[in-house]
This record gives sequence, structure tokens and C-alpha cells, in this order.
Amino acid sequence: MATLSDVAARAGVSVSAVSRVLSDAPSARVSDATRQRIHRAAQELGYRPNFAARALKVARTNVVGLIVPDLTNAIFTELMRGVEEEAHRRGYMVLLARAEGMPEGEESIPRLIGEGRVDGVLVQVGDNMRPQDLEALVESTLPVVFVNSIHPHGVGSVLLDDERGSRLGTQHLIDLGHTRIGLVSGHPDSDTARRREKGFRAAMADAGLSVRDDHVTHLGYDPRSGGAALATLASLAEAPTAVVVANVNAALGALLEARRLGLRVPEDLSLVAMHDAWTAETTWPPLTTVRMPLYELGRAAMSAVFDRITAGRVADIIVSDPAPLLIVRESTTAPRVE
Repeated sequence: MATLSDVAARAGVSVSAVSRVLSDAPSARVSDATRQRIHRAAQELGYRPNFAARALKVARTNVVGLIVPDLTNAIFTELMRGVEEEAHRRGYMVLLARAEGMPEGEESIPRLIGEGRVDGVLVQVGDNMRPQDLEALVESTLPVVFVNSIHPHGVGSVLLDDERGSRLGTQHLIDLGHTRIGLVSGHPDSDTARRREKGFRAAMADAGLSVRDDHVTHLGYDPRSGGAALATLASLAEAPTAVVVANVNAALGALLEARRLGLRVPEDLSLVAMHDAWTAETTWPPLTTVRMPLYELGRAAMSAVFDRITAGRVADIIVSDPAPLLIVRESTTAPRVE
């Protein structure tokens, strides 16, 4: 098995330089060419770091926790892939945990804090996460970074440009000729819901269109909430001809409810949803969506928590590259002429 000394000899540098570069230590002040030479030598020799020894030396586990509301949620697939690939690049493993729907007595967050399993935690806040668990995380000594939400204590976050994405989806409906446009939003206390509603209202205002209060709901992001929201909007005397749904999971529920009510999508009602997932293109009709950079969000989040762990840096970052992308499918069309 190759050692640090073997890698150093192959790269023509000191053992300490190899150690700092391969552990991504902030003190590794070497040129890009030297860094590449060290990584190439390690790869050629099949070098694998001794994580157990490193953990004893620096009191780290080289593991981060990623807490998401639901591991089966299709939206989180790209996020988790980004986190895992960036973690691997930095010599870390990822411990996945879900924070909602756990059996009584099985509490992911308190266990992560109390058992010293991880060096830091990434948290994707869900609608039903217990406030006391989030507070326990923030008040602990663990480096914490919130994913697409901001904690009042300002412990660090990595965000999507939700306002821009919502503007894009709303503008698509405006460009098709819709003027009565509704919004199926998340809970009022959700960071993402507030940002997406802001983008929706800004696009409507720019087009000179008013937003009726009863055309906006705040029930949540899950399919059941999306269905209930659509039923509320459809019951209005002057119902919207198009709806922006702030989350693709809620859009699935809205689409099902439209079918139950006998509303044809898109002939009677156009739907556009935030986020794109495999579920969006396998519904009928396939959903028009705004694809957000979830993979890049995951990589940026892992980088941010690594900086918290190794250098104590706290930052709020907005992932804007790549920009939100409109994916036009069969759930949107021009309004009927009445």
C-alpha cells in the first residue's frame, strides 16, 4: 500500500506538502502545477488516506451529516449527488439522515450532535422539522450550514436564486397571454416560499398585472397541500387560467386535483412548477418546470461546511451559475379565447 512518502517521492515534494494538499489544508501554499502533480502521483500509486489516523490527529471524523426532510423526495437527488461528489473530492464521507417522519424515539438531529459522528452538518429545512432540533443544532459546537434557507442566527447558508426562478416561470405564463395567474406557495414562514412569491409578484408587477389576494395560497410543498390549494383556486368565481406552483411535488398534487375536478391541463388551466425532477416528465401531461441548479447547490454547500470546519469561515452564498432554466412541456399553453 502506497504511503505519503511514496507520493512525495513520485511528485518530487516534501511529505508535509503532500499531507497538506491531500487533506485540503488551508496552509497548503503550493502552486497549481505542484498541486496537480501531487494528486496525479497519488492517483498513479493508488494512495488512500488513513482516515482513522487522521481523525485521531486532528480530532475529526472526515464525515459530514446531510439532513433532508425526506430521502425519497426526487428533488433532493441532484442535491445529494452534488454534496457527495464534492465531499469525495475533499476526502469526506456523507452521512444521510431524514428529519421528518421518524419513528418515536428515533431522532436524527440530536443523535448527530450527541454522538460525535460528524464534523459538520448540512441542513435542508422542511415544512415539518421540529424548531427545537434546529435550535439545538445552531447552539451546538458543530459547524452548521443551512441549504436554501437562512437561520436567524446567521450561521451560514447556501441559497438558490429562487426569486429569479419564480420570475422566469411567471413570465412564461405572461408571454403565453395569461393575465389571471395564481400562485400555489409554501408555508408563510418558509424562506423559499417568501423568495418565490417575491419573484412571482415582481414579474406580475413588471407586466402591469395585479395579483388578487385569493389567487395566492400558502399551504405547503407536498402533493396533498398542492391538491388542496388547487381546489381552493378552482372554486373561485373568477378562477385563474394559469398557476405557478412553487414546488414540483405540490404541482403533482395540483395536477391530480385538476383531473378530479374535470379541469383539462393545459386547455382549461396551465401549470408551471419550480424545480425539475424525473417525476415532472412522467406525469400526464408532462409538467413545464423551472430547473434550478440543485447539483451545484450541493457542491457549494459541501464547500461551505468544509470552510466552516477547517477555517471557521461563515458566509451566505447564492448559487447563480447556471441560471434557472425554463423547461417547456405540455402543461402550459395560451388561454382559451372566451
